[in-house]
Amino acid sequence: MKPRMRLLVVATKAPWPPVDGGRLLLLRTLEGLTAAGVRATLVAPIDPRRHAPESVAAALAPWCEPQLVLARPAGAASTLLRSAGHRQPLTISRHTLPPVRRRVEGLLAARHFDVIHAEQLQALPQALAPARAGHRPVVLRAQNVESVLWAAVPGRPLALEARRLAAWEGRAVAAVDATAALTAIDAAALRRLAAAAGSPQARVVEVPAPFAAELPPGPPGLPGRPAVAVLGSLGWRPNEDAVAWFTGEIWPAVRRALPAAELHVFGVARGAAAEPAPGGGSSASGARRDAERGITWHAAPADSAAAFACGSIHVVPLRFGSGVRMKVLEAWARGVPVVATPEGAAGLDAADGVELLVARDAAGFAAACRRLCEEPALAAALAAGGRAALCRRHDPATVARRLLDLYAEVQAAARPHT
Repeated sequence: MKPRMRLLVVATKAPWPPVDGGRLLLLRTLEGLTAAGVRATLVAPIDPRRHAPESVAAALAPWCEPQLVLARPAGAASTLLRSAGHRQPLTISRHTLPPVRRRVEGLLAARHFDVIHAEQLQALPQALAPARAGHRPVVLRAQNVESVLWAAVPGRPLALEARRLAAWEGRAVAAVDATAALTAIDAAALRRLAAAAGSPQARVVEVPAPFAAELPPGPPGLPGRPAVAVLGSLGWRPNEDAVAWFTGEIWPAVRRALPAAELHVFGVARGAAAEPAPGGGSSASGARRDAERGITWHAAPADSAAAFACGSIHVVPLRFGSGVRMKVLEAWARGVPVVATPEGAAGLDAADGVELLVARDAAGFAAACRRLCEEPALAAALAAGGRAALCRRHDPATVARRLLDLYAEVQAAARPHT
């Protein structure tokens, strides 16, 4: 009987609760790998002020052995000092966590692992050197191309930081045994960065995000005819920009076309009902409603299904980004039609009018939302198309096999050296 692969996963955050796309992606990946027979150990930092380590560990236990380390990213001042002292990009300095690295070193000294999986670029400072010291191969799973995100934000200081991060990112991809990118677009970008760093032979492959083809529908009852929902995680610049653009420029046009429509912004913390409004009020749940504009601001729901209510429309108004939109995958799985910008749909291999509707501006979003209200058959067809795309590209078992093939490949290549 073939022994089960032993995988050490090093992450920048615990994937429970799955309140953002990065956490959800890692959780779905661990579920798929466990179903494929992998024995995974997860090392991740956790801030006990935000989440109880015991409850997080218990929630993750079915899919991995959780090794949670009490640590959190550095503050602004420490990040600047580290970045200057070590000549590292800011995001790498912020997430360089010595307690996590020490836990990785201890595990590698005490146990055998076949492959080290670094989840996101920022996990490499904790994973790469200990893995090399223990002669273990390393696979980086890039959830996005970090330098692309920084380059999209205007401002000379950020442009300089984006260039520094691009050089670091290229060297990182060159240093690991293989990199798994979520989309063909990201894979091509990472190959270019590695080539610029002097490693045109760097192994970068596309491995889509895993996601179930069908999830239970979200609960009914979101106010609005129709209810329109957008997810806007605070602290993630592409989402913050998307929410500001949609609420400020696009939503007024949608309301003119559909006066009874209501917008629900999820993932915004309680006072970040960031735009207090005339006539606004708060509820016991922390939601805050701007009655004049027809917008309700919600905290991140305990159950993500709340953001995908039956009969609602899910909008993804990203103007820049990288990786894949997990929110689109969940909308498809729950049967909710999606309207997205070209940037929001990028990397999904989805066609306008087949799996979603594409809108580029306020008039486009207003027209798309109106079509979905007036053509229920179109909404049903988009839901069916989305679920077909999930089966075709994101089947968890298929994705797990592709990752296992990649792990086996780097393990076989590393064996003579070890």
